[in-house]
Amino acid sequence: MELQSISEVSKLFGISTRTLRYYEQIGLITPIKKEDFAYRSYDDATVTRLRQIIILRKLRIPLKQIAEILQRGDAALAIEAFERSLSEIEDEITALAAIRSITKEFIERLRLNGARFALPDDESLLEVVDALTVSKINFREEKSMSELNQASGKLTKLTDVRIVYLPPMTIAAASATGEGCEGVALGMIDQFVRDNDLLKVKPDLRQFGFDCSAGATGVGQNSHKYQVWVSIPDGLDVPPPLVRRTFAGGLYAAHMIQMGEFDHWTLLHEWVEKSEKYINDWNAVRCSPCEDGMDRCLEEQLNYWGNLQNPGFNGEHMQLDLLFPVRLRG
Repeated sequence: MELQSISEVSKLFGISTRTLRYYEQIGLITPIKKEDFAYRSYDDATVTRLRQIIILRKLRIPLKQIAEILQRGDAALAIEAFERSLSEIEDEITALAAIRSITKEFIERLRLNGARFALPDDESLLEVVDALTVSKINFREEKSMSELNQASGKLTKLTDVRIVYLPPMTIAAASATGEGCEGVALGMIDQFVRDNDLLKVKPDLRQFGFDCSAGATGVGQNSHKYQVWVSIPDGLDVPPPLVRRTFAGGLYAAHMIQMGEFDHWTLLHEWVEKSEKYINDWNAVRCSPCEDGMDRCLEEQLNYWGNLQNPGFNGEHMQLDLLFPVRLRG
């Protein structure tokens, strides 16, 4: 049995180590932890299972259903998941076919009407357009499994990036290092919020997290040090080991993910690099006091106020905004 490290497996499949650790957290894979080795290792069986998970994800099967399929080994369960996915794809094909047909009709009518632009006033045609749901993908039918990676790349290009402005705010910050540092830092902030009754004192509070590892870990890669922020009233006392910071705010390219989809950091980075209007503002100093490696890309937990109040909240269902610092070109 040949063991592979987490970084080797990350490179093999082109996914971040954070995603691998999330798959472990929710029970999809189980790495081997040897006493004389500080890092996770993966045996052949786990690598094979991971390959199955990635293929199913690229076929748009939700993680919860993947876990059930692999745990039960039930072909009927897999068929049900594939049929549900296929039904959604068929709906998208139908919608896109309608869009294609209507777009061609618009082109023909505009050509007949001359140089002045005016939408066709055909009531039945406009009713069809009004009923359409905007698709998030540009569908292209692929012919074989050998083209799966290429097709997946086309389907996962980000089309829902927003440009948002984060306002200035006073921050309480908690840092943690080592194994599970994200969870440790988040737990410190959660406890601080409860101790100070911030859900009532500041119901508009916002919670952010980010990697601040020494040295570059790369977009979406594993954290060695993680920091979590929560916005607070200006005069609130911040006890050690938490630190008070002032955040200056700024522009960010934002993209929402479900918990675990950290590979989308790479997609968001690519979107910024290809943008004709915005440019990467990675090295801007946006908080004070500032430490090396701080405040580059942020992750905002959406509905933090509601999640913290819900005793049955499952972190697997958490939604996050990935926030990449940008500025206008020129």
